[in-house]
Amino acid sequence: MKLLEIERREGLDRNSFKPYLENLKPVIFTDLIRKWPATTRWTPEFFKSEYGGLEVPVYSSNYSKPGKTYMVPDKKMKLRDFIHALEQGPTDLRMFLFNIFKHAPELCSDYSKLEIMPGFIDSFPFMFFGGEGSAVALHYDIDLSHVFLNQIHGRKRVVLFAPDQTKNIYRHPYTVASYIDVNNPDYEEFPALKKVTGYECLLYPGETLFIPSAHWHYIEYTDFGYSISLRANESLARRAKGLYNIATHYLVDKGMNKLMGKKWREIKSAMAKKRAEEGTLV
Repeated sequence: MKLLEIERREGLDRNSFKPYLENLKPVIFTDLIRKWPATTRWTPEFFKSEYGGLEVPVYSSNYSKPGKTYMVPDKKMKLRDFIHALEQGPTDLRMFLFNIFKHAPELCSDYSKLEIMPGFIDSFPFMFFGGEGSAVALHYDIDLSHVFLNQIHGRKRVVLFAPDQTKNIYRHPYTVASYIDVNNPDYEEFPALKKVTGYECLLYPGETLFIPSAHWHYIEYTDFGYSISLRANESLARRAKGLYNIATHYLVDKGMNKLMGKKWREIKSAMAKKRAEEGTLV
């Protein structure tokens, strides 16, 4: 497995960003959110004092395990207690795809819509919180939107793979997930990983990572931190395919997991290996 460094750029505008968008190439903006009040205002103390009583869904590494815990939160916590837990040191606790702005719409004034491309989806600004050492398993976003990941606090290590690498990273069928170990690839168990080329970076506060549509991403919290993601999709065809993904992948996978539990995970794993060996994308 070969990982290339993601390019960092300052001063990109719509025209100079266009080659990255058209070629679906990831890039880090070093100054895209420089004027956002959120970059200085959204401290841990701010969230604890102003929104600490808000109940939030909390996840652990159980999220991807088959059975009753599959794709459901472990518990709910007060935001102040959750942040306090994350501040204590390494933990696998995370919160993701949380639209805090539904509960605190005034926070929307602390960030602004990005003008770097058309097609931003204003109804889905999500926040992600995680403790040092927590990780997001390798996956791609089911709706196929482009993602602009804006880091507010702490650092994240991000590893990306383009869609053309899918057959060699052992995607589980009917899902958008792969369970290879990005940090310690097992070439004996998963020999196709030897063919894989991807990207990696360490994302710092105030930076924005462009994750192109259908790109696989593994995210590791180097420190306790949080970010806000904004999504864009300028293609009607891609939006339609994303809706199809949601209708087929999510519903089939959740339903079969409920019926079969661990056995369904074993079946998916066997199918992923067979497809990698055959070089198919099905």
